[in-house]
Amino acid sequence: MQQQSFIKINPADSVVVCLRPLKKDEVISVDQKDIVIAQDTPAGHKILIKDTPASENIIKYGYPIGHAKEDLKVGQWVNENNLKTNLKGTLTYTYHPVNEALDIEKVDRTFNGYVRKNGEVGIRNEVWIVPTVGCVNGIAERLAAQLQEETKLEGIDAVHAWHHNYGCSQLSGDHENTRKVLRDIVLHPNAGAVLILSLGCENNQPDEFEKMLGDYDHDRIKLLITQKVEDEMEEGMKILRELYQIAKNDRRTPCPLDELRVGLKCGGSDGFSGITANPLVGEFSDFLVAQGGTSILTEVPEMFGAETILMNRCKTPELFEQTVTLINDFKEYFLSHGEPVGENPSPGNKAGGISTLEDKALGCTQKCGRAPVSGVLGYGDRLQVKGLNLLSAPGNDLVASTALAAAGCQIVLFTTGRGTPFGTFIPTMKISTNSTLYKNKPNWIDFNAGQLVEGRPMKEVLNDFIDKIISIANGEHSCNEANGYREISIFKNGVTL
Repeated sequence: MQQQSFIKINPADSVVVCLRPLKKDEVISVDQKDIVIAQDTPAGHKILIKDTPASENIIKYGYPIGHAKEDLKVGQWVNENNLKTNLKGTLTYTYHPVNEALDIEKVDRTFNGYVRKNGEVGIRNEVWIVPTVGCVNGIAERLAAQLQEETKLEGIDAVHAWHHNYGCSQLSGDHENTRKVLRDIVLHPNAGAVLILSLGCENNQPDEFEKMLGDYDHDRIKLLITQKVEDEMEEGMKILRELYQIAKNDRRTPCPLDELRVGLKCGGSDGFSGITANPLVGEFSDFLVAQGGTSILTEVPEMFGAETILMNRCKTPELFEQTVTLINDFKEYFLSHGEPVGENPSPGNKAGGISTLEDKALGCTQKCGRAPVSGVLGYGDRLQVKGLNLLSAPGNDLVASTALAAAGCQIVLFTTGRGTPFGTFIPTMKISTNSTLYKNKPNWIDFNAGQLVEGRPMKEVLNDFIDKIISIANGEHSCNEANGYREISIFKNGVTL
């Protein structure tokens, strides 16, 4: 099947997106009007289909993505050089609720997970070592390596030490961010057993940290304060061997899809992100919510320009107000550092066809489909309600993915047009926006959404995508797991003592 040359995403748009490189003087027909391409334009980039005077908005996805810096003519390549963001500081918003019914049937499907004592479900059964402070990272790594060597991972999926640089010399918000995220990791259901490894003199005092865990499973979560023992390796291995004996007996059992919780993230986005991978993930998010499951959208700065769409999908006025706070607090964070709120697109984004933050946001937010917003979470908060949730975290890939996992997601669905190998402490499944990336980086990419511009209908691709996600939930390794690329990153805002 011959590939289409361009796509007009919304009838109101004043641009089309190139699905292949278009050459100068090539002619395309848009809305029964012939348009001559003014200059060579790469795939994923925008071509203007109506004359636009300086200061007038350019429309994509049916919404403004910025305004023309100068008078622009039909056929011109629209990019960061002639398009400027409309974004400014904090705004006052008005609630105009939109309740779109999702006509999605429930299906009789399950995944095989590990049901924990508190009823939460994990999709991995791993032994984790969680340092309360960066000072003991080296010990944690040595313990993890020794346990892996002794056990050969018989009966468990993996052993990991989640090293980080924090836990001491932090104040107020940063200190609490660290404590909350580490608590969330300790309590995560993908861990069959956890050793909390402390130094003893850090700001993140072990006894106070232990209180944060609440009513936890004392058989599967143990604490070691290294300053209080003569040989921390000997004592650590003694505890780890006990934990391993418990975890290795866990077995997968069929679990309904309403126990599945996925994080929604994008990185290295390009002009295809809002056409292929993000809409596909949005369709899956709606499907999962319709089954009673949960999805979480984060990277708040990449909501700027599309935030009203999310606000008006809030189920209640209270959720609307929480979303307003979510957005404006992050804008204040930018402004407090003297930074503009609209300078988010990276060099890779721009090279891929994303020109402004509005352009990026309107594509980014498609990952959460059309479902109503059921919950709003602060950074480090754990999930309280099922359905679509919004989470406060920055756009940085590893920081945001760690935050999604900390909130309770068992897997992150990560769309990308440029490609990235990383993974956080849960499976981090990569979905390519284009087939070229999928072919060039098979060791990074788990699923190819580029099929959607090559003739395959969304329903077929979605069915394959659902199968792939369930396979990974059942134990199939995502590429980042197979490569051993797994780490965490905690959001830092303030001073270091």
